[in-house]
Amino acid sequence: MLNLELCLWLLLSSLKPGSELFSYPLNILPQNPTTDGYENAWSSMQFFKYFSNTFFVAVVSTLLTIIASATCGFALAKYRYKWLSVFFICILATTMLPTEVIMSPTFTVILNLGLYDNLWGLILPSINTATGIFMFRQFFMTVPDDLLESARIDGASEGRIFFKLMLPIAKPIVITLAIFSFQWRWNDYIWPLIVLSDPNKYTVQVALRSIVGADNINWVLLLSSSVISLVPMILLFIVFQRYIMDTQASSGLKG
Repeated sequence: MLNLELCLWLLLSSLKPGSELFSYPLNILPQNPTTDGYENAWSSMQFFKYFSNTFFVAVVSTLLTIIASATCGFALAKYRYKWLSVFFICILATTMLPTEVIMSPTFTVILNLGLYDNLWGLILPSINTATGIFMFRQFFMTVPDDLLESARIDGASEGRIFFKLMLPIAKPIVITLAIFSFQWRWNDYIWPLIVLSDPNKYTVQVALRSIVGADNINWVLLLSSSVISLVPMILLFIVFQRYIMDTQASSGLKG
C-alpha cells in the first residue's frame, strides 16, 4: 500500500533547504533541517480546499462503489440466469483493457452528461470496479443457499436479505474494498487532470501538478506539499494495516 523507503526519502528530503537537495556529494540526512518548506507549502497552497474536494470524491466514490459492487456480486453469486455468466465474463474482460482505451469513450459520456469540470464527473465513472464485484461474488458464493431460502420462507424480501443478512456477513470485504477504493480515488491523477479545469475544484494530486512550472520547479515546495498530501494515506495505513492483513488471510484474497 505504501512504499516505506520512498516515504522516508520524501520526508527527509522535504526537511532539506534548497541548497542541499542537489548538493554533491548527496546526503540522505539533512545537514541543516528546516520546516520552511512546510510553512511555505501551507501558506501558498490551499490545502483545505483541495483536501475537501479530494475527500468528497474519495468518500462518495467509496460508498457508491461498495453498494454497486456488493449488489452486483450478490446477483452474480446467488441468482441463476444464463446471461449472468456472460455478464460476469464481460466484467472480468474489462480488466484486460488498457486505461487509455476506456478513457476516451468515458470522457465523451461525461461531456454529454454535462459533468465536465464537475466533481461528479470523477465519481460516476469509478463506481463499478471489476475488482470489487469479483471480491463480493467470490465471498457470497461461500454463503450457503439454505441461509437465503430460510430467510425467504420467513417472508424476508430480497432487499432485506441483502442489507440485513448478506452485507453484514461480508463486513471484511466491505472494509477491505473501502480502504482500497479510498486509496485509489485519493491518489487518482490522470482522470481528474482531464475532467477538471477550474482550479477551485482541483483534487490534491492535480494541485500538486500545478506547482511544476514550465521552466523551473520549486522542489522544496513540491516535496513538502507531497508529504502533506500523504498524511491521510499514512494514517489510513497505520490504522487499518493489521485489519487488511487479517482479512486477506481469513478470506483467501491475494494481491
